[in-house]
Amino acid sequence: MVNAIIIVLHIIVSLVLILFVLLHAGRGGGLSDMFGGAAGGSSAGSTVVEKNLDRLTVMASVVFAFTTILLSIRLS
Repeated sequence: MVNAIIIVLHIIVSLVLILFVLLHAGRGGGLSDMFGGAAGGSSAGSTVVEKNLDRLTVMASVVFAFTTILLSIRLS
């Protein structure tokens, strides 16, 4: 039962992590510009949206790593 919950959480986090990585701005902008990124040319600093997206990506990657370790311990 606990393994099934961890597996479902792992799948959800992996999909969210893929989404967050795809939302990051690349060299020529990115999908994050749609949600309040810089309207003009390239800015010197990061926008609030990009900083929050970075934080969410780091949190999702930590949860992903944690569930990976948990699954490897529990299923071995």
